[in-house]
Order: sequence, then C-alpha cells, then structure tokens
Amino acid sequence: MTESVAEPISESLIRQYDVSGPRYTSFPTADRFVEAFTAQDYIQALEQRRSGAAALALPLSLYVHIPFCESLCYYCACNKIITKHHDRAAAYLRYLNREVDLHVKHMGQGQVVSQLHLGGGSPTFLSDEELRELMHMLGRNFSLVPGGEYSIEIDPRTIDEKRLDNLAELGFNRLSFGVQDFDPAVQKAVHRIQPAEQVFALVAAARQKGFESINADLIYGLPEQTPVSFERTIGQIIELRPDRIALYAYAHLPERFKPQRRISSVEIPTGAAKVAMLAQSMAAFLAAGYVYIGMDHFALPEDSLAVAKRQGRLHRNFQGYSTQPDCDMIGLGVSSIGRVGATYSQNAKTLEEYYDFLDQGQFPVVRGLALSRDDLLRRAVIMGLMCQGRLSFESIELAYLIDFKSYFQKELETLQTQVAQGLVALDDTGIQVTAKGWFFVRAVAMVFDRYLQTDRTRAKFSKIL
Repeated sequence: MTESVAEPISESLIRQYDVSGPRYTSFPTADRFVEAFTAQDYIQALEQRRSGAAALALPLSLYVHIPFCESLCYYCACNKIITKHHDRAAAYLRYLNREVDLHVKHMGQGQVVSQLHLGGGSPTFLSDEELRELMHMLGRNFSLVPGGEYSIEIDPRTIDEKRLDNLAELGFNRLSFGVQDFDPAVQKAVHRIQPAEQVFALVAAARQKGFESINADLIYGLPEQTPVSFERTIGQIIELRPDRIALYAYAHLPERFKPQRRISSVEIPTGAAKVAMLAQSMAAFLAAGYVYIGMDHFALPEDSLAVAKRQGRLHRNFQGYSTQPDCDMIGLGVSSIGRVGATYSQNAKTLEEYYDFLDQGQFPVVRGLALSRDDLLRRAVIMGLMCQGRLSFESIELAYLIDFKSYFQKELETLQTQVAQGLVALDDTGIQVTAKGWFFVRAVAMVFDRYLQTDRTRAKFSKIL
C-alpha cells in the first residue's frame, strides 16, 4: 500500500462511516466469547500445545495485566482498580504466581517466550522490588529468549530516572508512555495532568539508558480537543520523536464504562473534527518520516514494526500491531485474554472472582471460544486486510482449500460499494486497501465478519472514526 496521504474525505463519506465497529485485535472478537468455554477447555488447549512438536518449537507471547492505578482517567475503558493502597500489589503478585504454577503444571516449564508485555491499569504502580519479584517469577518458569521484545506501559507520573534504571536492569527493552494529549485544558478535562516537560525528560533519559524502542500513546476525540489544539500536540510529539506512535480514537461508551460518565458528550469533537485530527496527524507524521503501519500505529523506518511491515511479517494481537509471529499468547492476571491453538480465553474480570478461582486451585478462566474452520478462514482474511492492507485470493485458497470467489460471493458483492468509493481496489487476484481506505480499514474488514453481518447491534464497539 502506498504511504501517501489520502485525498480529502467528503462529509457524506464521514457520515456514512461514523458508525461503531470492532478493532479486530482478534477474530472472532471478544464479545463472541461464551461461558460454555471453561477452564477445562483451556487446560485441553494447553496440553495439546505441550504434546505437539510444532507447538513446542513456536515461541510464546506473555501478557500480564496489572490493574491498579493511583488516580482515575475519565476516558479509560481498561479494567482497573483505583487505589492508593500499594500493599494490594503484594497479594496480587502471590495470585499471579499461583496462576503461573497452573500453566507450568499443564504445559511444562521453560516454554520459550519471545514477547512480554506488562499492561494495565498502570504496571508502574508496582514498586521496583515488586517488579523485580514479578520478572524473576516469570524468568524461573519461562525461557525469555535474548533479543525478545519485553515492554511495559509507563505512566509518566509514577516514574523517574532511577526507576528507568531498574526497568533496564530487569530486561525491559521497550517502553510505552501514556501521553494522550499535551494540551492543559484537555488534560484537566480527562483528569490526567502531566506536563510535557516531564515526558520529554523521561524519554531523553530512556534513550540515554539504551532502551531499543519508545512508544507514545495519543488519543484524538477527547473532550476540549480541537483540530487546532491537537495540531500543537502533534508538533510536540514530532519534536519528541518516539520510535513508535499509537494514535487511538476515543471511544465514548459511558453506558459500558462508568468513568466516562464524567465526560459530557457535548464536549466531545464531532466526527468531522475527529477525521480532521486523524488526517492532519497522518500528514504530519508521514512528513516527519514515520511509516504508517496501519489503523492506529506509526513507526520510524528503522523500527522493527516498520521493518516487519515492509517484509510482510506484520501481525495483530490483543495489544495491537506486532512483529512477532502469529503465536500463542498466555494472558495472566485479572481480565486477561489469551490465545492457545485455535482457542481464545478470558480470565475473571473482578479481583474477588479471580482470587476465588485460584484459591480453589483452578484457572480463573470464565469464558472463551473454540474457533471453527470458518472462524479461522475469516480471521486470516480480516488480519490480512488489517495488517498488510491487501489480500491474495490464491494464498487463502491454498491455505484453506476453498474457491475464494464462491465462498465469499456475498462479501465481494458488498465490497463493490467500497470499490466505487475508492476505499479498496478489487481485481481477479485479490483486494488492495487504498490510501483513502486506510481511514476506514475497519469498515473494509467488517464486510467479512459473519457475526457482525447477522448481528447489527454495534453500539458495544468503538466508533470507526
């Protein structure tokens, strides 16, 4: 796909696609998980991995959810616990240890791990000693390979240079800073005050300490944001020059996420203003030398994410775009989602329920899904569009032994509307997302989502724009 900026988008197209839709960090999406999938099903998937020669050769990805935060950000849709009682972390680590022990029991010790991500909440809620305890526990039970990607989400308000030294010593080589917006009015509106100078100082220190990749998270569509104010933030981010930028659209779903009820809907930018922010951000980042990875990610050309895109090795998982192979992911901690073989699973969403399962010596899995052949086929199609922006009919036909045009006859007919709108190019060999189409790549993928086509209730998802 071309890296050029798309042509101006018409108001009518904006209105048409100002709808809700999945982000496709998985397919089927997590809302399709069922309680009929139990801990026993998860154990079976783990043991199948243990006994499969091919699976043993494939590295794992680990995700550890740390739910605690000291203060509430009004926009947040994450599973979190707001507390200033840091002693709660010690108990949580003990239960994480129990969950890891269960995994070792059913899949064996020393499984190779090439990717680790600590998310939340705020992982830096943990003290240096608690982070050390966690990393040593993971290191005892898994084999973290040299040169792997080991990342942690950073709340700049909870860290200093000394803590950066500790993170480097523990083996973290990638940091993700939650910036969201540098504008003071926006920060006040979302209850997250952090001066730009603080972030600049921490990023400079992290570079001096040799971290391989630094990511900055931004959100557009927040209350009090305007295209003019966000343009200033974009200019500051370009000056900061992180290796990666994650640019997310704010999803206002107050009926699902209680903290968002503190945000007045009248303060949220319109769909047209959000598209303007996205368009000017893309133009500015591309002009500054960043590569557009897709949907919400940018990277400098030498970053491994940009290299993976050039080489056709880009993947997508529950953390977004990734350079790692399409591998199994073990989710640890409250509400974590994992993928093992052709299954997805999710842990209990409350701390009390999570602890209760582990007190009984059971995996805290409360729902999940065993994928059908059609699920696997459609996942390949959707991820091809989301990750590469293109799809070869022949490659899908060879992998799944189907005739693409017959199997997806209805979908290809539906896609003709997006062809006419200039969002995709379609010929006898495959599908190509255009530069303009990248604004709406989720809508392109949604055409192939069988579940979504039979269930038109989309309010549970974030807006595409």
